[in-house]
Amino acid sequence: MTLQEKCTILDFKDLGDERGKLVVIEGGMTIPFEIARVFYIYGSDDTVVRGQHANKKSEFVLINVAGSSKVRITDGKEEFIVELNRPMMGVYIPKMIWKDMYDFSSDSVLLVLSNTHYDGEEYLRNFDDYMEYKKKLESE
Repeated sequence: MTLQEKCTILDFKDLGDERGKLVVIEGGMTIPFEIARVFYIYGSDDTVVRGQHANKKSEFVLINVAGSSKVRITDGKEEFIVELNRPMMGVYIPKMIWKDMYDFSSDSVLLVLSNTHYDGEEYLRNFDDYMEYKKKLESE
């Protein structure tokens, strides 16, 4: 399975009508996991790089509910970039995948959904350490 097949683009239905737009996101249904944590990033600009880590246990869905940003996704072998620029689009990032979020528009609000509560111990914040940990997992 390729990295792009693992990190799927999610398209959410627009259930709005003449009164306005409505997008519904439900854990275990439109999102491939039950949601344990929600946070959002705003006030960044096109010079800021966020993320720069992988997670041992956490899965994520990233959605720009306003504005736009880019996400560089890599497993150390393959890499691709997703531009999040529609509030009805998200990208699923499984555990043990490196992510960098960048090129934020001035009005960007990046919503992040996760299957776990925050645990700083499960973050791999150095790319070389990430690659070593992956190699260890693959040899087990």
